[in-house]
Amino acid sequence: MSGKLKFVLVGCGRIASLHAAGYENHPDAELYGVCDKNKARAEEFAKEYGAGKVYTDYRDVLADPEADAVELLVPHHLHCELAVAACEAKKHVSVQKPMALNLAECDLMIGAAKRNGVKLKVYENFVFYPPYQRAKELLDAGEIGAPVSMRYKMNNGGLCSANRPGVEARVKQAKQDTGVELPATGWPVDAASWLWRLNDTLAGGGPLVFDDGYHKFSLITHMFGDVEKVSAWIDCSPVLPGVYQDCPAMIMWKHRAGRLYGVMDIVDSPDMYVNSKYYTCDERLELTGTRGVVWVTRCTASMMPEVAPVVMYRDGKLHEYRDMPCDWADSFRNSTQDFIEAIKLDREPVLSGECGREVLKFALAAIESARQKREIYLDEYEDKALSKKRGVLGIFGKRS
Repeated sequence: MSGKLKFVLVGCGRIASLHAAGYENHPDAELYGVCDKNKARAEEFAKEYGAGKVYTDYRDVLADPEADAVELLVPHHLHCELAVAACEAKKHVSVQKPMALNLAECDLMIGAAKRNGVKLKVYENFVFYPPYQRAKELLDAGEIGAPVSMRYKMNNGGLCSANRPGVEARVKQAKQDTGVELPATGWPVDAASWLWRLNDTLAGGGPLVFDDGYHKFSLITHMFGDVEKVSAWIDCSPVLPGVYQDCPAMIMWKHRAGRLYGVMDIVDSPDMYVNSKYYTCDERLELTGTRGVVWVTRCTASMMPEVAPVVMYRDGKLHEYRDMPCDWADSFRNSTQDFIEAIKLDREPVLSGECGREVLKFALAAIESARQKREIYLDEYEDKALSKKRGVLGIFGKRS
């Protein structure tokens, strides 16, 4: 026995490769096993990443006394059920974002973890992205004075991305229009890995504001603290005939701590070339203080590769920070390290179940604000019962 903590990844989809990387050569933890209903995929993944055990039934993972913890990389509607079962089996749990479909599910998960004395972490990697960490350090050190506001821009691109349907037609059209040969960008994603995200009874909401947006809502609260109220406008854009995603969207909020405000702008630019090794989604963050401004110029992708990852303007001078890793994968390694340390040191993860619940409330309140066409105070948000689950064709559709 090595004495290392033994972790099992449940779900071997596209994102699992970045989760597995966090265990490579780790002195205190190992990727003990992987679980997927697709045995061939699980075996291939285990071989590539050095996991010794392969499971095809989640119940076998929970029955294995050697497994200390699980990472749940499964569709959102399974988060609560699988997390509660793992807690009852005395396994520590890391669950991918979003934490759950509603607040009631969050409460079940938090209660199960507390009853069984195990850690519950919502696996959110953006707050662990090194350029965001540097921006937070500058903010907390008072380098730009007292914080005033933040702006977050999210550009979802499609041109030449391997993870978008209908890409070949757009590539040909773009080359015809521009005369520029552009190399393929983005990583390939199996249709099964994204189609369910367009089904709001399985995903809990739309793919941009609710799903990917959970990253941003987490980062927003991490930077400036809890949110008091939110006002949002969320439109729909076609993805396939009769299928829509939740953008463009404009979300505004006020934090509880004084006069701190923010705005997030989410758009889909299907003919924009976004250079990325991962998803073709580019994000830019701006933090404004009474004395200066901090910009983070990239995250998942990079539309400005020559610009420093972090730039600060203060007292008439521009400061560039390049002395940090800035690959999106680094954020996953850091988040995995947080999970391992939380178990080893018996502390709460950075995004505990309770914190994850507040982030989910922020996201749900934003969606409710757009629906009701008014601002929503988070303290007054009323949790909604879950909709009846529909099959894969019961997809996120155009709302009136």
